Amino acid sequence: MSSPTGVPDDAWLVAIDLQNIFGDPQSPWAAPRFEESVDATLRLAEAFGERCVFTRFVAPQRPSGSWVPYYEEFSFALQPPDANVYRLDDRIATHAGRTVSATTFGKWGTDLAAITGPEPHLVVCGVATDCCVLSTVLPAADAGARVTVVTDACAGSTDEAHQQALAAMALYAPLVGFTTTDKLLTTS
Repeated sequence: MSSPTGVPDDAWLVAIDLQNIFGDPQSPWAAPRFEESVDATLRLAEAFGERCVFTRFVAPQRPSGSWVPYYEEFSFALQPPDANVYRLDDRIATHAGRTVSATTFGKWGTDLAAITGPEPHLVVCGVATDCCVLSTVLPAADAGARVTVVTDACAGSTDEAHQQALAAMALYAPLVGFTTTDKLLTTS
């Protein structure tokens, strides 16, 4: 069943990491189509209302394991969770009632499942398609969530990486499906 906007009544919008660190053109982690992702996400958030979860990637206080060499390479990112770089984009922050922060690329886990339920329908958007989106979508689908990726509401580290990540996620069909913002918001 769908609402008058076409949004499934049982679906949760999960907006991945729409943060300053990915939107600032001067950031080494800038996603070139970040603005398009934010614009589409704002439209989606309006339609989903209270059924939205926003995630944030944050650096750990003390990296361990494989994260040690990662943060040796990206030491600029070793900042506290409340640093400006890790804040949600101001336009997104006004819609962010529920927020899940994690020190991992993937956001699917107990914190997100506690909000959405263990086997939800997740409608996923955000950045970067080839990192945090991919790392959230695949474990969620593997755990039994029905996942729909909104392709034009995602932004990759490059356009090519975005397409490659979508192709990788498509290998998980029918656990993972795809749509666009306009198609999802069209009345069924």
